[in-house]
Amino acid sequence: MEELLAKVSLPPAVKAAIEAAPSVVVPRTRAELFELSLGPDGGDTFDVVYPLPDGTSIVEAEIVRGRNGIAVNYPEDYMRRRDPDCMRIADDRPTDKPRYEDVYGAPFAPVKQETLDWLGTQDLIVVPFKAGGLTYGSPSLAIVPANTAFFATALVDLQGFVTLDELEPFAPRSILYAAPPFRHTHYKGRQVVVHDRTETLHEIYAYNLYPGPSAKKGVFSALLDIGEQEGWLTAHASSVRVTTPYENETIIMHEGASGGGKSEMCQDIRRQDDGRILLGTNVVTDEPYFINLSEASRLAPVTDDMTLCHKDIQTVDGQLVVADAEDGWFVRVDGMQHYGDDPHFERACIEPDAPLVFFSIQGTPGATILPWEHSLDSNGKRCPNPRVVIPRRMIKDVVNEPQAVDVRTFGVRMPACTREKPSYGVMGMMHVVPASLAWLWRLIAPRGDKNPSIGESKDDVKKLKHGGLVSEGVGSYWPFSTGTKVAAANLLLRQLVAADRTRYVLTPNQHIGAYKVGFAAEWLTREYLARRGGGKFPKDRLTPARCALFGYTPTEVKLDGQLVRPTFLQPQNQSQVGLEAYDAGAQTLVAFFKEELQQYLTDELDPLGREIIETCLRDGTVEDYAKLTPMP
Repeated sequence: MEELLAKVSLPPAVKAAIEAAPSVVVPRTRAELFELSLGPDGGDTFDVVYPLPDGTSIVEAEIVRGRNGIAVNYPEDYMRRRDPDCMRIADDRPTDKPRYEDVYGAPFAPVKQETLDWLGTQDLIVVPFKAGGLTYGSPSLAIVPANTAFFATALVDLQGFVTLDELEPFAPRSILYAAPPFRHTHYKGRQVVVHDRTETLHEIYAYNLYPGPSAKKGVFSALLDIGEQEGWLTAHASSVRVTTPYENETIIMHEGASGGGKSEMCQDIRRQDDGRILLGTNVVTDEPYFINLSEASRLAPVTDDMTLCHKDIQTVDGQLVVADAEDGWFVRVDGMQHYGDDPHFERACIEPDAPLVFFSIQGTPGATILPWEHSLDSNGKRCPNPRVVIPRRMIKDVVNEPQAVDVRTFGVRMPACTREKPSYGVMGMMHVVPASLAWLWRLIAPRGDKNPSIGESKDDVKKLKHGGLVSEGVGSYWPFSTGTKVAAANLLLRQLVAADRTRYVLTPNQHIGAYKVGFAAEWLTREYLARRGGGKFPKDRLTPARCALFGYTPTEVKLDGQLVRPTFLQPQNQSQVGLEAYDAGAQTLVAFFKEELQQYLTDELDPLGREIIETCLRDGTVEDYAKLTPMP
């Protein structure tokens, strides 16, 4: 503790809490921290338990040691996924998010002091980490009870483990605190994460032990706050280096709302047993449509979820340069149902070079924890949000150097659209759009149904159940931003316009018109873009889409000498869709965009942004958008 207090400049109240604690551990190795996850006795099982004022106690998490890591399970289904309405803002800085005092009718300051006082009664673990990755990240701290060492282990696996010896004397740019029992004593069992910001310190008070809204997205919030002050952002995106069979390399960055295909962008194309690729199955006739691809491109992941666009790495004119904002990935494995679904990732999980942290996955003491053996929710069904925290170094062929992006794709979950049941699921397999339209899609970030990562609000559940649309907000990182929508929109627009050599593409998943496609359209679009040398399209190979929001449609897509069926590019020509159903679905989408865009028309909005939004409101053409931001 003496070394900690000598090397780290802390707010007086925080310093007092650390000094008052019965014991303080500052781990010198990740192995030391991991061992603390099983409690002071280091057994094979450990329950994280807290006494409550009424004399009862609550089990927040159950931990089992396996051969390849620990399995963490939460007794409550609710704690197995991020609550979308858990962020509260305690300070007076600009924000569009719910302020603590407005929600609870009282200021946060007394609860903040109560939290620090409670931490002062606990055995503590204090771990330094770099918010934003080891190279470009900001020195930060986590202060948590010792019996939540698994939470601290997951945090440093995500952000990167550092020791005090590796850091110069510093004042933390962000501090994360965990006080789990406050969920019950103050917030009626709800997940609550309170952000208290100043110009030099971003504090995150986590009243829960699921790392999603705190150790993962809470740190994302701090990065967005820092970036907004300094004029850069951290994108909610994955990125991958695609090397074709002819050794051409293309960097593709994929964005979208939750469930939009970010994790899938870094996955290999799924094939049938005979080697064919199932592009889609007609939901009316059950007719399958296959593509033959003799050899697919090689994939080398660059980023998984939090993509750093730091000002210090922007070294290529006209292209956005990105690096990973994390040292480890919080990988959702709900898509892994059986052995062999993803051999490379399975091997990394089963034979890691250091024990991993698994969430909502079954564990038996001394046995191997298997990523496809998901825990069951109280309804007897598999938990839809099982996770593994895996260091980047364990990912096959991962790229560690910053990369200049050639193409930015945007994924959208689409429902089926048929004549009998029209819907907005009318996006073709791929659409090329100017930066202006790329910005609009990122402002709205439509989120489809069956998203396994987070729970939905009651209003959102109702909308999605009836085929409606829900916006995830600016850049799809808006759920994690503590600032204002317009400020985020302006920053994103400046980033897109500055990258005038980058190409922008839309691609659907789940459905194209009447065809169920899963993520096959995204995978084949990735393959096609790479083979075209970064998506270079002569103007005579593009035609305006029937819906202007979709930009341009390629006149044809050919892979390995095989033409993709044209109706996958223009769903209005599918026999089960037709013009009437297409136009009805497109109108649903257009109306949703117009409704959502109204909130951005403030005096603070960038003038170009205003022109783009007004073009949408007056039903502008694709050419109108292209004039505002010419395509490369």
